[in-house]
Amino acid sequence: MSETHPTILVADEMHPSLFPMLTEAGFAFDYQPAITRAELLDRLGPFEGLIIRSKTTVDKALLDCAPNLRFIGRAGAGLDLIDLDEVERRNIAVFHAGAGNRDAVAEHVVGMLLALLNNIVRADGQVRRGIWDREGNRGYELGCLTVGIVGYGNNGQATARRLSGFGCRVLCYDKYRTDYADAYATCATMEQMRAQSDVISLHIPLTDETRLWINDAWIERMARPFYLVNASRGEIVSLAALVRGLESGKVRGTCLDVLENEKLAKLTLEQQASFDYLRQSDRVILTPHIAGWTHESYVRINEVLVAQIIGQG
Repeated sequence: MSETHPTILVADEMHPSLFPMLTEAGFAFDYQPAITRAELLDRLGPFEGLIIRSKTTVDKALLDCAPNLRFIGRAGAGLDLIDLDEVERRNIAVFHAGAGNRDAVAEHVVGMLLALLNNIVRADGQVRRGIWDREGNRGYELGCLTVGIVGYGNNGQATARRLSGFGCRVLCYDKYRTDYADAYATCATMEQMRAQSDVISLHIPLTDETRLWINDAWIERMARPFYLVNASRGEIVSLAALVRGLESGKVRGTCLDVLENEKLAKLTLEQQASFDYLRQSDRVILTPHIAGWTHESYVRINEVLVAQIIGQG
């Protein structure tokens, strides 16, 4: 890093812990959490750094307005809103805080699975209504299941570590890595995952390849009925296909922290029909994209991101 630290535009709402971290590191910044797209395009030109969360799309149009941009910091894990080919072409560094929320995501995945397997949400609702049904809520033990983790990066590894404590057999698959088995999971091919897994947990980015990857054909190729967990990106899973899987029994249950369309007031007719089925099913656990959204991770994400920015030079 040069002695003159770059001026950074912070274009999304951030946890206040970010600002003393930047100041202590010697960075000048302009915090504009309510900035509009038009304002951002108009004002970005002089800035050398841009920090965003999930409202800002970084595409060619934006980059054309940022001739001095040296780096982009994403306060979170996913990079699907950033045109990575375009930023690479312009030699702009991209930082993200995948390690910042991995523990939060892992705990949330395990919590959702436990709630689903032990009928906790359904049983809680019944007891509140005066229904005491023990046999109808007999559950399954997580430790007796084989869990397949698709994507073995920060979140996948943290999830495997926690699952191993339950005695689960954990398989992992990551097409972008080699020799990545560890004490918590055994490497497997996708064919082995489909043949042996009772649970599939997704920890992969949204790309052109993974968009609507979990469809009817994918579900049908599973060797036996299984549980599906998605705490990555909603558009990876076709909700219509998932509903058909639940109806046929091929999908035993599902935990969804993300949805194909998270703007519930703007669902298409097909999406609305799928969502209505899911929200009425007691074989479904739904949460509003909060797997990585803990009080601790909010601060830790900033720590990880600032450390990367400091170390870029």
